[in-house]
Amino acid sequence: MVSYEKGDIHDITPASESDQDVPNPTSINEKSLIRKLDRHLLPGVCLLYLLSFLDRSNIANAKLDGLDDDLHITGNEYLTGLTMFFIGYILLEVFWNVILKRIGPKLWLPTVTFVWGVVATLQGVIVGGSKGSKVGLIGLLIVRFFLGLTEGALFPGVVFYLSMWYKRQERQYRIALFFSAASMAGAFGGILAYGIGFIGKYPGQSGWRWIFIIEGILTCILALAGYWYIADWPNKAKFINEDERAFIHARLKADSDATENEAFTWANVAEALKDSKVWLYCAGYHTLSLPLYTLSLFLPSIIKALGYSAANAQLLTIPPYALATILTVVWAMISEHHKRRAPFIMTASLFAVIGYAILLSNLHPTKRPGVSYTGVFFCAAGIYPAVALTLSWPAINVSGQTKRATACALQITIGNLGAVIGMQLYRSEDAPRYVVGHSVALAYLLANFVVNVTLWYVLQKENKKRDQKEQTTAITWDGAWKGDDDVRWRFRL
Repeated sequence: MVSYEKGDIHDITPASESDQDVPNPTSINEKSLIRKLDRHLLPGVCLLYLLSFLDRSNIANAKLDGLDDDLHITGNEYLTGLTMFFIGYILLEVFWNVILKRIGPKLWLPTVTFVWGVVATLQGVIVGGSKGSKVGLIGLLIVRFFLGLTEGALFPGVVFYLSMWYKRQERQYRIALFFSAASMAGAFGGILAYGIGFIGKYPGQSGWRWIFIIEGILTCILALAGYWYIADWPNKAKFINEDERAFIHARLKADSDATENEAFTWANVAEALKDSKVWLYCAGYHTLSLPLYTLSLFLPSIIKALGYSAANAQLLTIPPYALATILTVVWAMISEHHKRRAPFIMTASLFAVIGYAILLSNLHPTKRPGVSYTGVFFCAAGIYPAVALTLSWPAINVSGQTKRATACALQITIGNLGAVIGMQLYRSEDAPRYVVGHSVALAYLLANFVVNVTLWYVLQKENKKRDQKEQTTAITWDGAWKGDDDVRWRFRL
């Protein structure tokens, strides 16, 4: 008999033991199967997200190699270009997940990756025009808008995709591993930009253009390969046999809604919009997205302002990102071991608070660059692990396939409004201390602490209420999945 995991759903009698889709439990080694899923699912989506973050953040590297000078754009116009990406990014998040659910990940994810790869490449051929002309600015705004629009389909789609393969207790680590590709992209981008930047030393060449062109073409090539290495939904994937498919179906049937054949309805979308907990998940990411994207998009400039050359600044971005990548995965593993998210998110946020406090307290960063550089390590070490855990929460706690797909997309939409605000904070005239940008990032992180205390309290209170109701009410199961409103559902704190 398939057993329900204590702590998620209580006292439910599953489908009949004679169900044809329940295999002999001795015929499948569950641990081996999960390792097989990890090998076939995670490398592909992690690669796509690495490409995504690389293509959105390499503009920070390109700026050090002369993008703003060649396009004749001012510092404020450059910030507007960064903002346009996030305006495009947040527009169609929910709609993109609706498409994913209808046509499947094997076709959808590589397709959107190829399209944004083309757009990313076009950044390298923007014409600057004559000095005083706005041709370069207009081209930058258009390309960044469409880059955001196309990239917006990936992250919430993959979070929902993984939730259709893994049990609730298994999702956090996988989503954190997926998100760790963001900080890995920062390190990888620094290395590439350092090497590609030497092209600009030759007459008539612009190194920043080749950063976009080479990395964009790489995205297109790997996206086309994605039609082979991205798997479909569990009921269609070809890398598992029928016994394994049946076993996956059985283990997910006992854990969540992943095996339900749920038709799309706008009523289920509305369920997500009416749930106050979903909005708290959104607030959790909103208060992290501003520090996340201001750090990833301005880190090369922040380090260069400490007195380093452009080439050395590119290289110096690598160690903080490397540390963030390691801690993102390790922090998620420790959090999952203790089966708690909120306290670990809050602790990580406080690490980042310490980092920004160090940056702000250094009154003479060009004289003491090592102090500010240390602060950068604290910022990266706190922000990336906190974001990874925050983004995994809706995938764990929201039930109902359409509701969860909507919640994951809405979290990115509302969250990245913080990034829209953040893009206007790091003005060139504020260098090298960037007091305004660092102060707002610090305030957002403190707000994140408050949001997580609130969410922790709300979820704990709801679980206790359901515990009490179960003790006083006879619960029967009619075979229908009722989602996270069911009295038997327990939220992960």
